[in-house]
Amino acid sequence: MTVEVTPQGTRGAGFPRFVRTLMRLGSGFMVRRYRKRGTDLRINGQPLILLTTIGAKSGERRQVLVSRFPDGDSETSWIVTATAGGSATHPAWFINLAKNPDKIWVEVDRREIQVRPEGLQGAERDQAWRQIVGLAPSFGGYPGKTDRQIPVVRLTSVE
Repeated sequence: MTVEVTPQGTRGAGFPRFVRTLMRLGSGFMVRRYRKRGTDLRINGQPLILLTTIGAKSGERRQVLVSRFPDGDSETSWIVTATAGGSATHPAWFINLAKNPDKIWVEVDRREIQVRPEGLQGAERDQAWRQIVGLAPSFGGYPGKTDRQIPVVRLTSVE
């Protein structure tokens, strides 16, 4: 089970540079807030998951909060998607995840859990995407902003 890095797009909305800078500066604050509030912390009504990867180039530990979606009835796997706001490029966390798939952790309910990523493809990806848009309608606009296929990834506990 692997995560394929699909081609980058030639167009996309993405985030303006100053927004990316603010997001980077605010990420430490948001991580602390997530750790304090746990699963109560949401963005656009969606629960979050703290994803830890190892930098593909730097080799350093990187953390990012991303929206998480249920994987059926499972309590040990989650669905995440690399929208990057409809950008033409994949978010850095996705590249890190694909390049170091054996070094991925999530923090849920104040527990750090090592997970295995699996890139969803075909009908399984399409079904997961419909579920994501059903739960978070704002995600439905991202594919129209870019010509890249937005990756959908299942994260499954290895414990």
